[in-house]
Amino acid sequence: MLFCNLSETFSCKKTIKLNFSVEFKYKKEGMMIMLKGIPTILSPELLKIMMEMGHGDEIVITDGNFPGASLAQKLVRCDGNTVIAVLDALLKFFPLDQYSKNPVALMAVVPGDTIVPIIWKSYEEIIIKHEPNFKEFDMVERFDFYERAKKAYAIVTTGEKAQYANIILKKGVVIEVEE
Repeated sequence: MLFCNLSETFSCKKTIKLNFSVEFKYKKEGMMIMLKGIPTILSPELLKIMMEMGHGDEIVITDGNFPGASLAQKLVRCDGNTVIAVLDALLKFFPLDQYSKNPVALMAVVPGDTIVPIIWKSYEEIIIKHEPNFKEFDMVERFDFYERAKKAYAIVTTGEKAQYANIILKKGVVIEVEE
């Protein structure tokens, strides 16, 4: 369930249409709303950003060391959460670009650095769970990754402690399945 404080989160000028069953529960003090089926890790702000994004737009999910605040056009903070948790929740609703050879990019290990980012295996498992046709990651040099992040629609910063845990997702199109 998703909890949000309307007085702090939503503007009355914005309308968000969601294509799934919604159960509203109101609480007079603080005007809380809960939605069924949405992971609580996805804030109203992040859901709005995901819906605003078009085909080919990119979103970056970063570890706690990434300079997100200085690079982002739009910054969403998910402090206290891991990239793995955010990635899994986001991919429940976010289609990857099926027309791109590599719709997912990782920051490549800097030459000479001896670290082996074991978190990448978890990323692959999560992506395949949501996108079974996923093939491989695009490995992007560190400073090229920063430049690409500057152009991204949004950057989501987390409290992830693993090194080289930064990931870029390119949004695809939602294909309606006719029954």
